[in-house]
Parts: sequence; C-alpha cells; structure tokens
Amino acid sequence: MAGETIVTVVGNLTADPELRYTQNGLPVTNFTIASTPKVFDRQANEWKDGEALFLRASVWREFAEHVAGSLTKGARVVATGRLKQRSYQDREGQNRTSIELEVDEIGPSLRYATAQVTRAASGGGSGQTGGGQSRPQVAADEPWATPTGDDSWEAAGGASHGDDTPF
Repeated sequence: MAGETIVTVVGNLTADPELRYTQNGLPVTNFTIASTPKVFDRQANEWKDGEALFLRASVWREFAEHVAGSLTKGARVVATGRLKQRSYQDREGQNRTSIELEVDEIGPSLRYATAQVTRAASGGGSGQTGGGQSRPQVAADEPWATPTGDDSWEAAGGASHGDDTPF
C-alpha cells in the first residue's frame, strides 16, 4: 500500500518467538527485536553501545509457524516490514501508543553465524502441480542451488566448476 512506512531492522531476539492462535485458528507469532547501535567515543577512543531500541514484531499465518520453528532467543536477525501505530488504554485508563513492526520478511543474519535453509512443504497448494501430486524437491530445480557436481549444470549452460559464478 502507498504511504506505509517500510523499515529494515537488524538486531537480536530478546526471547523465543511466541506462537499463538486466534479464536479463528489463525497462527500469529510475536517477538521483540533489540537493536543496539555502536557509537565511537572519541575521548575514550573506543566503540560503546548506544541506546537500545526494542521493537515488538509480529508475523501471521504459515509464516508465523516458520518463524516460531526456526528462530530462538538471542538469534541475530534481519527483518523488514511495515511500521504500525497502535493506540490503546492501559489498566489505569491512560491512553498509550505503541509502534510495532508487521514483518514481511525475516531471516538470520549471516554476519557472525551460518545457517542451513530447509524449504518448507507448502500448505497453500502453491507447491502442487495439476494432479494434486507434490512437485519433487530437486536441488537443481532451485535457482539458488549449488551445482551438484554432475555434468547437468554445465550442459544447461552453467559455468564449469573452475569458472567464476555465472552471475
């Protein structure tokens, strides 16, 4: 939608993501991302932590189940999404406003870690072919797959293993 505020946040999860279900059975996962900037203190000649930002975030539907099953407390993540402002009354009747991130994409940061990605089985039918049979998960089918070492990669126009990556 036009006019929405899109942001990208890099930070650490403060707790394990919480997976819950609405009354209608819709999955939602909530979590908090803590992002602490580093600032250089010229007098001390060293980097110090700035003031931390704690941003509440949410994801919905099948995406919520993927996040809850994949990320844990302390994980460094890169998240992008839309900032949403929510107004409410607290227990004392005071009007409050909170800013939350409705996440569109999230994944582990690979700056200080490695990750193993597993493609989830599609529950929405997008991974199905006409006859209701699942499409086989073949690594060579995936555009991000690493060549398997057989000659099919080169035969399909890919670079030989000694050449630079074709992109």
